[in-house]
Amino acid sequence: MSYQSQGCRRISLCALLIVLGLGTSAAVLAAPVCARPPAAAPQLARLTQVMVSGRYVAYQPTQIRVINGLASRADEAGITADLTVLRPRFDGLITYSVGNGADRVVDVAARLGFRAVILGIWNIDDEQELSLAQAAITRHPRLVVGLSLGNERVLAGVTDMALLAQRLQRLRARLPGLPLTSTEPFHLWLQPAAVPVLRNADFLLANVHPAFQPWFREADDFNAAKFVVNVTAQLSAAFCGPVLVKETGVPTAPAAMGFTPQRQAGVYRSLKNQLKPDEQRAFAWFSAFDAPWRVNDSHPTEGPQPQEGSWGLYTEDRKPKLVISQLPLLGR
Repeated sequence: MSYQSQGCRRISLCALLIVLGLGTSAAVLAAPVCARPPAAAPQLARLTQVMVSGRYVAYQPTQIRVINGLASRADEAGITADLTVLRPRFDGLITYSVGNGADRVVDVAARLGFRAVILGIWNIDDEQELSLAQAAITRHPRLVVGLSLGNERVLAGVTDMALLAQRLQRLRARLPGLPLTSTEPFHLWLQPAAVPVLRNADFLLANVHPAFQPWFREADDFNAAKFVVNVTAQLSAAFCGPVLVKETGVPTAPAAMGFTPQRQAGVYRSLKNQLKPDEQRAFAWFSAFDAPWRVNDSHPTEGPQPQEGSWGLYTEDRKPKLVISQLPLLGR
């Protein structure tokens, strides 16, 4: 959902059927797709260890803001300030890009004792970004446990599943020991068109947003969380490898749309109770920090989106929200 992405609110009947436990008939793959290249197994084991015993958080440096399509840069000082706040409660990071200074996230994460970083590539055809990612992996080969090629690029119409699968195959030849995946809203992973990508993925990242469903405002926290649990089960039935929900949760404003700090904390509390992490299923916390710039720049053709700036567990100036009070500290 970072940068210009996030179209999950356009999901309709498929999502509603899943939350009701009714299935999605032909939309759900009939049999799981299994592809587990042995070369990536050691890093995949490290990735899943953090799923089980740690916490991943989706993170973009607070210094990076995209205004009218132009992104500002992050530096190590700003990244250090961000990650110092996150580290007591999170030991895994999922990023969206290595551009605009974000390639230095791995260096700071290594110094602060993070256990795992899943790097994101924003532009799947950007050789410069791919080279920055490869350099970061070379500097910290054990810390970088996976790479996501693109975030909602199929949803945005920038690419399609067949081309994405080809790009993953090319990346596999370049980085044979690194677990690979991509990120899309869950309903796209359940379509037959996704099979070529699933065949080339070691693990699955999915965005699952109950907050964008038409029933969300009237639902209680249990059912909002149950939606995520049911979706994750559907994804596990479609894919043999680990499934990690990359984006979920609730923004904390505006209250007029049913988004409050209390609702965010309540949904996450219920999700923790219902979705116990293991090596096959877990969720990441989304998002690390608010991004107020997204209100006006996340969907330029649709006008201001007031909820888009407040998905953070912390404010833009790194102050904790209510949800953080229910997260115990992690050991080093």
